[in-house]
Amino acid sequence: MSSSRQRGLSLVEVVVFIVVLGIALAGMAVIYNQLTLASVDPVVRKQAVAIANSLMEEIQLRPFTLCDPDDPNVFAAPTPACGTPEGIGTEGLETRYGPIIFYDNVSDYDTFEMAGSIQDISNNTITELNGYSARVDIINAGTDFTPAVPADAALRVTVIVTGPANVRVILQGYRLRYAPNSP
Repeated sequence: MSSSRQRGLSLVEVVVFIVVLGIALAGMAVIYNQLTLASVDPVVRKQAVAIANSLMEEIQLRPFTLCDPDDPNVFAAPTPACGTPEGIGTEGLETRYGPIIFYDNVSDYDTFEMAGSIQDISNNTITELNGYSARVDIINAGTDFTPAVPADAALRVTVIVTGPANVRVILQGYRLRYAPNSP
């Protein structure tokens, strides 16, 4: 008989190896999970920015006048001569969606809100954007400028979009009235 030593691992060494390997794999799984969750966030944020940009552009394309654009004197009247002076907020039954009277001035969008889903300009819900909400706030902002302009000659438009996972995007812009009666 030869007197060679047997080589191999004992049962204790194998158990310790399995425990260490299990802990390492669990740690890797946690890191992988965090990376996967974080990789979705940029998509949600990018979509929220796109919604905010779209709504801001829609608002900025509206006129900014002293008189309501439906007023017959909109292009010629000074403020006191307006039949319907334009203020912050809607006048009458104006809505974003119509069907008869649409928002016709930048300031009409103040406190406009889409909660839980986003609608297009025809009030059709965009099902792919469920879980997103948008809100618009408009204030007089003439004093934000140096030198200051009359308070009602500038508006600050704030669009706030909230998406899944509490992603929040705030977009601000200004709209100036370039001439006393300009549309």
